[in-house]
Amino acid sequence: MTQAEIKQSGRKATHLVAFMWCAYFLNYCDRQAVFAMFPVLQSDLGLTDRELGLTGSIFLWVYGLGCPLAGQIADKYSKRVLVVFSLAIWSLVTVGTGFATSAFILLALRAAMGVSESLYMPAAIALTSNAHAPEKRSRAVATLTTAQIVGTVAGAWFGGWMAHQGYWREAFFILGAIGLLYCLPYAMFLRTVNEDAEVETKRADGTLAITELVKVPTFLLLCVVFPTFVFGLWMLYSWLPSFLYEKYSLDLADAAFTATAYLQSTTFIGLLGGGFLADKLFLRTKAARLWLMAISLMLCAPCLHWIGSAESLDATRIAAAGFGLFSGFFIGNVFPAAFEVVPANTRASAVGLLNFCGAALSGFAPLVGGIWKKSVGLERMLSYTSLAFAVAAVLLVLGILYLFPKDYERIHHDGA
Repeated sequence: MTQAEIKQSGRKATHLVAFMWCAYFLNYCDRQAVFAMFPVLQSDLGLTDRELGLTGSIFLWVYGLGCPLAGQIADKYSKRVLVVFSLAIWSLVTVGTGFATSAFILLALRAAMGVSESLYMPAAIALTSNAHAPEKRSRAVATLTTAQIVGTVAGAWFGGWMAHQGYWREAFFILGAIGLLYCLPYAMFLRTVNEDAEVETKRADGTLAITELVKVPTFLLLCVVFPTFVFGLWMLYSWLPSFLYEKYSLDLADAAFTATAYLQSTTFIGLLGGGFLADKLFLRTKAARLWLMAISLMLCAPCLHWIGSAESLDATRIAAAGFGLFSGFFIGNVFPAAFEVVPANTRASAVGLLNFCGAALSGFAPLVGGIWKKSVGLERMLSYTSLAFAVAAVLLVLGILYLFPKDYERIHHDGA
């Protein structure tokens, strides 16, 4: 490849991340806006705390069930077509959510949102990773993943602000319409993208990717560690705005902003910093991404406890900022770490299976929060989850020492 071709390929990869970022931003805006509307939805639609919790749980469970199938489809067929199709469908569902008139309809639409959005992430992460060399992969995925941070903040703030003004239905109409309009330029750009660039590891021969993935011990360990992390994340995503609203007597918009801005702004920094650091350390040790994930879990644990137990709003903000910073190291590296030990043509399926495992457990976080909100309290639930984070960190360190070296060597030996 000539120097000019290398530069052109680099520019195309950068443009790909930018286009994927915008779609991923809308993905999180659409899914997160509802959580900032809980008090208004409870009043307008007569939802109970259990039903409010189910708006998150049903989405996550259906999303998780759909991800492995979506990954298999993305590995066998066009990732470019799949991501545009997903954007169009979830945007239509978002518009439909604005017409909900009962708990049943709202929950059915949240399930439909789970199906439509499950088609996106496995293909999007694999497509982005395939366009970047291993030593640049964490930065690319981390940059893409910042969209979920900005989308969570923007979606929660916009949803809370619109609900506070009495226009929660219009919020869904606006978000859905933006997504539908974006489909056209998104599809036009993706037509120019090569789906199979920078594939450097061995390819699987089997028809079903899952049969290859379950043979990789390091990947199976990630299927345990990742759900633990995501459970804590969704506990905060779904119930922190309501927790702050009640504990510190904030209005809906301020509670939504506080619950997301301090958490997500530092996660943004942690994502980019963790991605850059991982790519630099990768040149020294191939387990760099896994080491950063273990450090992330160990440092997130006390912050998670502190978020629930802090006695002042300022202390809660500091704890949330700390959790966000350290969680960024994990979020930006989990999928690139998995790609180091799985066959090249199973990457979308690997993302899908990890998401399935994550959603299967984390789907209980919003529901458990609703059921145990009054009896156990979010404070104690966060403390218990922080202990699980510490255990997961220890397991990951053991995996790095005893599982990863063999798995890495096996997948890269005679690799493409």
